[in-house]
Amino acid sequence: MAARSSTARPGVQPEATPYVSSFSQILRLALIVALVSAAVGLLMTPRAARAAPAAAPARSLAKAEAVKIDPAAFSAFVETLWPLAQAAGVSRATFDGALGDVAPVPAVLARTRKQSEFTSTVRAYVGAAVTDKRAARGQALARVHSEALARAERATGVDRHTILAIWGTETNYGVETGGEQVVAALATLAFARYRGDYFRDELIAALKILEDGHVTPAAMRGSWAGAMGQTQFMPSSFLRHAVDADGDGRADIWSSPTDALASAASFLNHHGWIAGAPWGYEVALPAGFRLAADDQERYRPAADWAQRGVTRADGAAPPEGAETRLLLPAGRAGPAFLVTRNFVVIRAYNNSMLYALAVGLLADRLAGRAPLVGRWPQERAIAATQARELQRELQRRGYDVGALDGKLGDKVRAAIRDWQARQGVTPDGHPTLALLEEMRKAP
Repeated sequence: MAARSSTARPGVQPEATPYVSSFSQILRLALIVALVSAAVGLLMTPRAARAAPAAAPARSLAKAEAVKIDPAAFSAFVETLWPLAQAAGVSRATFDGALGDVAPVPAVLARTRKQSEFTSTVRAYVGAAVTDKRAARGQALARVHSEALARAERATGVDRHTILAIWGTETNYGVETGGEQVVAALATLAFARYRGDYFRDELIAALKILEDGHVTPAAMRGSWAGAMGQTQFMPSSFLRHAVDADGDGRADIWSSPTDALASAASFLNHHGWIAGAPWGYEVALPAGFRLAADDQERYRPAADWAQRGVTRADGAAPPEGAETRLLLPAGRAGPAFLVTRNFVVIRAYNNSMLYALAVGLLADRLAGRAPLVGRWPQERAIAATQARELQRELQRRGYDVGALDGKLGDKVRAAIRDWQARQGVTPDGHPTLALLEEMRKAP
């Protein structure tokens, strides 16, 4: 979770799947859900949380028992899902088999309220995701699954090292897939109307997967937010991209590495992977390099970067053909990269710059390339409260930074670059505590 702008870590960027019933069914369902949602909102919210201000600390998973869910209201809600499931082609037998005895999971709702106290630094995130041990294990598994990887490459044009890197980053090559019963988790989130109808639609998609016989309810396990199997697909992504590569009649991303690898490649291919192009590469910026505000947004031919003195950090010639843009994950003080549009495709899996960077760097290590030449700066992590303050400072100056949620994504970085350029400083877009202090002082 995609995204991931994703809920915790569903693994794959969320994609809504429409399911249509008759007009009268929709009206009845809307009325029932509205009444049930209004009634259960107070039932499942602890008294202290109702009175707390919006910025109150989130509850920890250890206090999951404080989240109360009325079993009768939950059962009534589950039954309202039948018209949608039926319209999606789910039989009553499958519906009852999956949801007949399902119980809500308070711990799942507790996770929706759990927030990180600090944002992650690039150094910490990449250091944990791209390790010598993970690279060595991936190289060993590349030999074990060489035939499956070769078929996936031929079918999609996605290189084997990127496919393996997705597998390694998502679940540590199938080791850490999550132990939640996906149907129960999704039903709980749908009942709470967490993120509107998104998890309701994902639950219907999960029932369709069961109807098609790809997996049993007991084996359909994944993360608390419903990301499933070795590829951590959300159910709607499974219906779009899962592949039965071993020919057994099931797209089994839970226990078949062959199917999981082919499915990950299918996802990237369908999102526009450019065959033969890299995700990007580390570069060296010349002394006195003048950074333009749009360098991290505008794609340019390799010749344009060469004219400005930009070279590959490893001394190799840049790949021909693919246009690239500059990426400075840790600002001007850290390693610099030129990235292709394949970097954006990786972000379709999980819409996080750090996630895509980790996948790309792990893919390089799996291909036998050397570690980075540049070194990540040692920075203090920004607290979530400070991140929200930075968003407010930018918003106060007229910038659109999206929700004041403490997530320092693309909009925030673009706003920072523009503000830095107007102040006459290097527009690297990197959010730091020093930058926040400057903005506190500036008008």
